[in-house]
Amino acid sequence: MALYLLYESSSGYALFQAQGLDEIGQNTEAVRNSVADLNRFGKVVQLTAFQPFESAIDGLNQCNSVSEGLMTDELRSFLELNLPKVKEGKKSKFSLGVAEPKLGSHISETMKITCQSGEFVLELLRGVRLHFDKFIKDLKPGDLEKAQLGLAHSYSRAKVKFNVNRVDNMVIQAIFLLDTLDKDINSFSMRVREWYSWHFPELVKIVNDNYLYARVAKLIEDKSKLSEEHIPALTEILGDEDKAKETVEAGKASMGQDLTPVDLINVQLFAQRVMDLAEYRKNLYDYLVTKMNDIAPNLASLIGEVVGARLISHAGSLTNLAKCPSSTLQILGAEKALFRALKTRGNTPKYGLIFHSSFIGRASAKNKGRMARYLANKCSIASRIDCFAERGTTVFGEKLREQVEERLEFYDKGVAPRKNIDVMKSAIETTQNKDVEMEEAQPVEASAKKSKKKKSKSEDAPAEAANGDALEDAKSGKKKDKRKKEQGHGAEEMNGINGDVAEQDGTAKKKKKKSKDEVAAASETKKKRKSKE
Repeated sequence: MALYLLYESSSGYALFQAQGLDEIGQNTEAVRNSVADLNRFGKVVQLTAFQPFESAIDGLNQCNSVSEGLMTDELRSFLELNLPKVKEGKKSKFSLGVAEPKLGSHISETMKITCQSGEFVLELLRGVRLHFDKFIKDLKPGDLEKAQLGLAHSYSRAKVKFNVNRVDNMVIQAIFLLDTLDKDINSFSMRVREWYSWHFPELVKIVNDNYLYARVAKLIEDKSKLSEEHIPALTEILGDEDKAKETVEAGKASMGQDLTPVDLINVQLFAQRVMDLAEYRKNLYDYLVTKMNDIAPNLASLIGEVVGARLISHAGSLTNLAKCPSSTLQILGAEKALFRALKTRGNTPKYGLIFHSSFIGRASAKNKGRMARYLANKCSIASRIDCFAERGTTVFGEKLREQVEERLEFYDKGVAPRKNIDVMKSAIETTQNKDVEMEEAQPVEASAKKSKKKKSKSEDAPAEAANGDALEDAKSGKKKDKRKKEQGHGAEEMNGINGDVAEQDGTAKKKKKKSKDEVAAASETKKKRKSKE
C-alpha cells in the first residue's frame, strides 16, 4: 500500500510520497538513522505537490484549523487534486500519514481515506521537516524561518488575546497584598502600642483604634508637653472633644517613664510608617474595588468586592471560577475541612469563603446551609456572565442580589420570592434598553457634531464671501488704477511724440527762414561789390 505524507509547513501544504518502504520495512530505527542523511532520505521520500498559503492571515486560519483537528476547504481541494481518486464503496489503495490524529480522523470521515499517525509516520515527517527547504526549490534562504516566526507570533497572539482592562491577575495580586497588609499593619500597630505605652500607658485605654493611636502618638510626642492647646488637634483626629480632654488630663497625671529624645524620634518614625501603610491599604482597597467593577461587576455587586476577589484568587482565575459548579464554589476555601470530614466520615462543611458574605451572617442558624447553597448558585451564574459576556454590566448582579434578599425574607417570614425566569427576563430587558439608549445617544452626538461643523462652515462662508468680495474689489480697483496709469502713460507718450514732432517742424521752419535770409544777404553783398567795381 502506497504511503503519502501530509506536511503542514508555515508557508503552505506539502504532499510527499514515501517509496521503497519494502527495503526499509516498518522499522522505526532504520528510518531514524536514514533521516539525517539527505541522499538516503531523498530516495525514500519525494515531493508530490506543494500549495503555498495566499497570505499571512490565510496561514493563521489554516494553522488554527489544523490545531483544532479540522480540515479546511483549501486542504480538502489540495488533497482531492493530488491524491489518487477513491472509487465509491471501495477502500483506498493508499494511506495518508498525518502528524495530528484528530485531523486524520476528520479526513478519514470526510474523504474516506485511510490515515495513520504512528511513530513510523512521525519519524518520516521529522525528516521532511528537517530537509523541507531542500525539497522546495523556489524557497530562498531565510524565507522559511521568517514565515515560521511570523506565523508563530500571530498564532500565539491570537491564542493569548485578552482585554487589558479585564486582567484578573491584577485582582489576585491585589487581594493577596491586601491580606498581607492587614496582618502587617495589625502587628506593627501592636508594636507601636507596646513601645509608646512605656511612655504614655493611659493612652491605650482611651484610644482603641490602631490607626488613630499611631496618629495621636505622632502628634503628642512627649506627654510632658501636652496642654490645652493640643485639644483642637486631638479633637480633629479622634472626632470627640471629651476624649481629647481626657487624653490631655491623662498626660498630665501619667505614670509612664520619660524617654530620651532619640527614643521618641524612633517611636515617631515608626508611627509614621504605620500611618503610611494604613493610607496605602486604603488606596489599594479603592484600586481593588475599581478593578473588580471592571473584571467581575456582577459578582462584585452580588457578594462584594473583597469576597469576590478572594473567590477568584482561590480558583486561580475568573475562567476557572466560571467553570466550577455551584457545589464546588460553595465549599471553596474549606478543602481541609472537606477532606478531613471525608476521611473521618463526619459532616462535610456547608460553606467556605462565601461565609464572609453578609447574607450568611444574616441567616438564622438552621438556614445557614440552605442560604450558602443558594448564594453559591447565584455566584456561579454571576461569574459565568462576567467571564463570557462581551459587555460589562451590573444589571444581572443587582437582580441576583434581589433574589438572595427575597430568599432571606422567604426563610424568615415566608414571603414567596419571584421566579428565576421572570427576574432574568427583566434583567435582559433592562440591558437591551440600555444598549438601545446608548446606540441612540451615539448618532445624536454625531449629528450634533456634524451640525456644529455645518454651523461653523456656514458662519465662515459669509465671512469668506465678504473677504472674497473685498479682495475682488481691491483687485478690480488695482486693475482700474493700472489701466488709468497705462492710459496716462500712453497719453504722455503721445504728447511727447507730438511735442517732438512740433519741435522738429519749428526747427525746420527756422532753418528755412535762416537759409532765405542768408541767401538775400549774400546777393546784396554781391551787388555792392559789383557796384564798387
